Parts: sequence; structure tokens; C-alpha cells
Amino acid sequence: MRTSQPQTIYLKDYRVPVFLVDHVDLRFELFDDGARVHSVLSMRRNPGSDSADKSLELNGDPLTTLESLSLDGSELAKDAFEDRADKLVIHEVPDSFELDVVTWLEPQNNTRLEGLYQSSGMFCTQCEAEGFRCITYFPDRPDVMARFRTRIEADKASFPILLSNGNDVEKGDLDGGRHFVTWEDPFPKPCYLFALVAGNLVEKRDSFHTMSGRDIDLRMYVEPRNAEKCEHAMDSLKRAMRWDEEVYGREYDLDIFMIVAVDDFNMGAMENKGLNIFNSSCVLASQETATDQAFQRIESIVAHEYFHNWSGNRVTCRDWFQLSLKEGFTVFRDSQFSADMGSPTVKRIEDAAMLRTAQFAEDSGPMAHPVRPESYMEITNFYTLTIYEKGCEVVGMIHTLLGPDMFRKGSDLYFERHDGQAVTTDDFVRAMEDASGRDLSQFRLWYEQAGTPELTVQDEYDRAAGIYRLTIDQTIPETPGQTNKKPQHIPFAIGLLGTGGESLPLKLGAGETEAPTDRVLELTEASHTFEFHDLSERPVPSLLRNFSAPVRVYYPWTRDQLMFLMSHDPDGFNRWDAGQRLAVDVISGLVGETGSEAVDSGLTEAYRGLLADESLDQALVAKMLQLPSEAYLIELADSPNVPDIHRAREKVLGHLATALRDDLLACYQRNTVEGSYEVTPDAVARRSLRNTALAWLLHMDDEEGRTLAESQFEKADNMTDRMGALRALVNSGYEQECERTLNAFYEQWKDDPQVVEQWFAVQAGSSRRGSLPEIRQLMAHPAFDWKNPNKIRSVIGVFAGQNLPAFHAEDGSGYRFLEEQVRRLDDSNPQIAARLVSPLTRWRKFAPVHGEQMKAALEAIRDKPGLSRDVYEVVHKSLAGK
Repeated sequence: MRTSQPQTIYLKDYRVPVFLVDHVDLRFELFDDGARVHSVLSMRRNPGSDSADKSLELNGDPLTTLESLSLDGSELAKDAFEDRADKLVIHEVPDSFELDVVTWLEPQNNTRLEGLYQSSGMFCTQCEAEGFRCITYFPDRPDVMARFRTRIEADKASFPILLSNGNDVEKGDLDGGRHFVTWEDPFPKPCYLFALVAGNLVEKRDSFHTMSGRDIDLRMYVEPRNAEKCEHAMDSLKRAMRWDEEVYGREYDLDIFMIVAVDDFNMGAMENKGLNIFNSSCVLASQETATDQAFQRIESIVAHEYFHNWSGNRVTCRDWFQLSLKEGFTVFRDSQFSADMGSPTVKRIEDAAMLRTAQFAEDSGPMAHPVRPESYMEITNFYTLTIYEKGCEVVGMIHTLLGPDMFRKGSDLYFERHDGQAVTTDDFVRAMEDASGRDLSQFRLWYEQAGTPELTVQDEYDRAAGIYRLTIDQTIPETPGQTNKKPQHIPFAIGLLGTGGESLPLKLGAGETEAPTDRVLELTEASHTFEFHDLSERPVPSLLRNFSAPVRVYYPWTRDQLMFLMSHDPDGFNRWDAGQRLAVDVISGLVGETGSEAVDSGLTEAYRGLLADESLDQALVAKMLQLPSEAYLIELADSPNVPDIHRAREKVLGHLATALRDDLLACYQRNTVEGSYEVTPDAVARRSLRNTALAWLLHMDDEEGRTLAESQFEKADNMTDRMGALRALVNSGYEQECERTLNAFYEQWKDDPQVVEQWFAVQAGSSRRGSLPEIRQLMAHPAFDWKNPNKIRSVIGVFAGQNLPAFHAEDGSGYRFLEEQVRRLDDSNPQIAARLVSPLTRWRKFAPVHGEQMKAALEAIRDKPGLSRDVYEVVHKSLAGK
């Protein structure tokens, strides 16, 4: 609990640790009423430190109780140290010594889910970012790397499985029905990568044969009820291991790789060395219980955590300001992997859509920060989209600028040069420079400057000379603490299309004899003008192809040009983007209108063409048929009025559904997937198209659509089609059918927590079903659990983040509701509470009727006695910031 204003930590104040830890010997005694932790630290003064301080400071936490403390075998007198709960200070230590610390914990009462806690009776840990200090006193910082040996003792009947990092080197029985297992990790690691699991779990085994001929023992541990949900994650792991060998030359280094599924987990997953712990929702899947999107998400997350073995574990971050060093690079690697496993275009669309909606919003809000932050109060608040997704885009731009071959040379040099070290983003960029010979000095500004660059593009065509000119101006908006920003190095991919849809050659000079039909222009100044020669007609520009940089582009496309790009652009991403821009233009034109304004018939015909064109990549068509989300429309608007935006979007969707009814029915029937269930790009695309058509039909309360939805729900052999039918009914006007289907769904799946979370979310996210009284009913449901982050996210998080008309109700009730829940959660799980605050933080963006009420909710949270450090930082920055 907070007793005073939290301290701000600055990057500029970084100093190397005064003491290092060479070896950690841990012994955990696990009991029903708590756990005793014996920690023996072999420590020495850091020769790289210029500090002459003889005292030793170790991080701690109020969750731990100190039982004993010895230095070199002698128990320390009470006046030789100070136990300040969050810090242990030993007044004088020698240059080299062994410290023995014994602490007592109560994992069963740890609702914060940091350090050692219990989930469904299982002991497990979460130590990133600063959870190890909740277990024992330690220099809890990522640049202190040590070798760990861990012995776990517990009741054998209750906890037959005992796991930690590395390889199991010893095991045996103890008196009183207890047993032990000892694990040894041969690689130095920071304490945030420590992990422990003890429970009554089912083990699933497989193996992987590496490129050097070694056999790796693969193990998954789950609760017995989840034993049949492991196959997809195991297959995903093996695909990721092979891909990392082939694409990056990275081979796994231990003899065993383990994954554990945990129901109560604040994060999605954690890359602990050799023992990855996953939120159950991010690893468990079967055809009956997981949607296509869940299968794809699991494959991506399993790969992400595995890839961390090199980009995060073998080479880790020096300090938490460098968090994107491991996260941005690893997100880039898992995005490459997912693109190779499925549709590269669809993967790019999904990544860019999320970035443009959510990360751009973060970049323009009060919590905006650079990819490498300059300061923080609570590091868990900086596990953000900027660190992960924008950090991924920054690495992706280096890949674009260098090309795949040079990028691979750079990554090889990075891993070779820094193996076993804790390093910085500068070290990563320097390896890329040294391998390629390119100067990336200006490019480093992407790590240093917050905000989303805005590119304004103007063009002119000189018919007589056959010259087409593009002028591109870049600006970066001010963000908290940063003004007058410098131009950044931006790779800007373009193409030019002729009136027949053909790609025109891009000759940048009159003397250029051969020219590509697409190019990457490098922007380094505030303004650039590029000339393209020998063009016999004015082209239609295709700008920022494949979303080559995380920027906003402003160009005055006409609706005719956008429809032309939707049909002809060879860049799949820009086809989708043109459709989004066209729909945004049509919807925005109707916002605030109260009459019977017509929806542009051009939009209807564009969608009709998509529904009929079977020659296109159907995965791309499925994406193009999805209207821009309300969240994206809100992000694009100045002082948005959410109810008005919702009404305008609903009007367009209703018009399209009515005008295209026969086309939607034909699309639905045509995309029936025959045969056994598969998560292939084609099958996923067809199910997506089919369920989109069904949702549109139910949106206009079509009777035939209702019959199709009920039939699909009853006959579905997979969760994608079952949930597609349920979602369509929940968002329709058929209340009796909706109620009946929801009840049937719950009765069938009430014993599966992951499926119940989907049941919660489909209701909480519905503008027709998720009114505030109904949200409160969901929270009173027996399946809702205040101790489980997934349940909280599936109801409260989905309501505030997706059910925007209800959350932004004009009476402010949605804001007061969120304030109430945040205040409650702050006492039990501050990390989750701080993340839930996010929808309130951009109160200045909204129309005054909403903004002032959002501000009042933030102020009420601010005034809560004993506000946690996590929530304090978010709320105070939101009220004080831009």
C-alpha cells in the first residue's frame, strides 16, 4: 500500500550494481499454511562499480517475512541490518561472502499473483518484472545474473509434480509422505526468469530432434480436466523450434523444455528459462472449446515465449527501460513466424489494425512514452503496446532498411556478441550497423521519441514532361515531456498504378534505365520531394505499402480512387486499407446526422464485388468485409461523440446487410467447410466469411438468418461456428432465441473455465446485450471470480474496452462503474486494476459531456486511501498530462 508519493525512477540515473551474485542455492519447503524459502547467495563486489559503500541493499516486499539472516555461516545480530519490509540493508559486508536468508510466505493469501502464489491449489510463480523480491531478499534487477540450483520439497500425494528451471538432477522421498526434486540451470539468468510450479498435474510428453542431432524432451503440464487440450500447443512449439533453427539459426540449449498452464495469471505467458508458465487461455485448445482465432493466438504466443529463449533469456535487458530490447524483437520474430504459418497479408492487417487503433491511441494519450522510456514509477505499467507492438515495428523497419540477408547477419552478430549478457537497445542497433555497414544514428530516434509521426502527402503531375512528384512532410505531435521533435528515419514503401490497374515503373531519375514497380523511399528530413520520370499518365498512388512504418498518412484520395485501389492494388494490405478508408469516409459523413441521409451506393457495390469474387485470397476478403471498428473510428475523430459514431456505423451496417441480403446468403452457403476441422488459412477464411455473413443477416433481424444461426449452433462441431452463431444471436433483436441459446451454451460448458470466459465476453461486448444492469448480473453470476484475472477481463475489461456505446453512456454511468471496480481491485490485484483504468485516461479527447465525467471518475480513483503505486502512476499522469 502507498503511504507517500511513489518514487520516479530515471534512465539517466542508471548505475551498475555494486554487488553481483554468482550462484543462488534455493530450497523451498511447501506446506498447506505457507512456504519457507532458504536462499544462499554467493556474492562479490562488482569490479565495474566505482562505489565504495560497504553496505548491501537487497530488495524485498511486505509479502515476505524474514525468519533468519546469516553472513558466512554466522547469524547476524539485529543491529547489523535493517529490515524495512521492501528493503533489507546489511550495514557492512566483505568484498566476497555467502549470505543465507530464510523467509516465510503465505502463497494461499497472495492475491497480487506476484512472486509465489497458489492457483487452483497449485503453487506457481510470476517473477517478471519485480516478483522475485516477493519470495526472498535479492538484488532484484535484470543486470544481476546468476546460476540457480533449486530444491523443492512438498507433500507427494498433493504435489506429485515439482518443477523449476533447467534440468532435474536429483529426486527422492522424504519422511512424512513428502518428496523433493532438485533442478539446476547451467546458464546465468536474472531472477525475473526464475520459476517454480508444484501441483497435481497431468504430464504430456513429446520430443524434438535439433539441427545438431540432439533430442529435446518436451513436456506440458496441465490439470487433469485439460489433458485433451495440449496437442495444438505442443505442435506449435515444435513448429516454432524448427522455424527458429531455419530462419535465425537458433537451437534450443537445455535437455528439457516445459510448459505449464495456470488459470490465475496476470499476464498471457512468461518465458522463464526452460519452464514457460502460461495463462490457461493462451495455451489450452481443442476443436470443441477454442475458436480459430484462439488457435492462431496460441500458436503465436507459444512461439513468442519459446523465441525468448534467445531474444530475452540468453541475451537479456540491462534494465527495465530496455524492455523492448527483448519484447519488441521477439514480437517481430513471432510475427514473422505467424506470417509464415498462415497468410502474410492477413497477419500484417491484424498487426496494423491493432497498432492503428490501440497503440496510436496510447501514443497520443497521457501515458505516451518512447519505445525506450526515460522514467517510470511502476514498471508493470510499461508492459504496453508501445513497448511490444511499436517496438516490433521498429525492428521491422530495420529489417526493411537492411533487407533479410543483412538483418540475419546483424542478428547473428547480436547473439554471438552478447550471449550471456544484459544489454541495451543501443547494443542491438549497433550490431545491425556493424553487420551491414549502415549508419542508423538517426534511426535511433525511434527508441527515443514518443508519438506517432504524421506524414502529409501532396502530389502533382507534369504531363508535358512525364514527371510525377510526391512531396512528403513529416511531423511528430508533442507528447508529455517531449516537444520540438526531430525528423525520423522512415522507410516509406510505395507503388503507382495506371488507369488500367497496372503497376507503373518507378524511375527516380531521367537516367535510370530499369525501374521497379514498387520502392522503399527513405525519409530523413522534415520534407522530401520525389520525382518519378517517364510516366504517360497521372497515376493513383499506393502509399505506405504493407504498412512499412508505424505512421499516419494523410493524402486526399477520392472515393473513386479508393474503390479503384480496393480492386487493383497488388499490395494486399493497401487493398484492405483502401476499403477501410472508404468505409471510414462514408461512416464519418453520417456522424451527427439525424435525417434520412443515404449511404453511398459505391460502398455497397464495393462490398458486393468482394462477396462475389472467389478469385481473391479469401482470407483477405474476410478481413476486407469487416467494417472499421468503433474504437478505430473514435481514434480518428476529434472530440468524438461515441453514441453518434455508434449510430452512424450501425446505419451503414444495416444498409449494407439489407442491400446485400441475397449476396450474404449466397456467401454463407458457398463457404460451408466440408470434412474434418482444420486450422488452415483457407478453412479459417471460409469460416470467417460465413460467420461475417451470418452476423450481417442477424443485424437486420432476418428470419432466414435466424434459422441459419440456430441450426448452425445446434450442429456445429467446433467452437468457431458455435460462437459465431451465438454472437450473431446475441447481437440481434431475437431476445427469446438469444436467451435460450445462451442458457444452452452455459449448461454445456459450465465446467470449462476458458469457455465460460468466452460466454461472459460475448455478452459483455454486445451493445444490445451488455447494458450496465446486465453487466452487474454477469458479475453476480456464480462463475464470476474476483480472484481470477481472466474472469475480470472477460466482463469488466470487455465492457469498458469493446462495448463502447454502453461504456460511454451519456449519463456517465459506465465511467462510474469502472471507477468502482478499479477501486475494489486496487486492494487485491493492483496490476489488473491499473490496466483497467486505461479507457478513462484519454478523457481530454472526448466531447465535454463525456470528458468531464471521465475526469471525475479518475479523480475519485485518485482520492482512494492507500492507492497502490500501480494505479497512482496511471491516474496522476492522466490527470496531469496532455
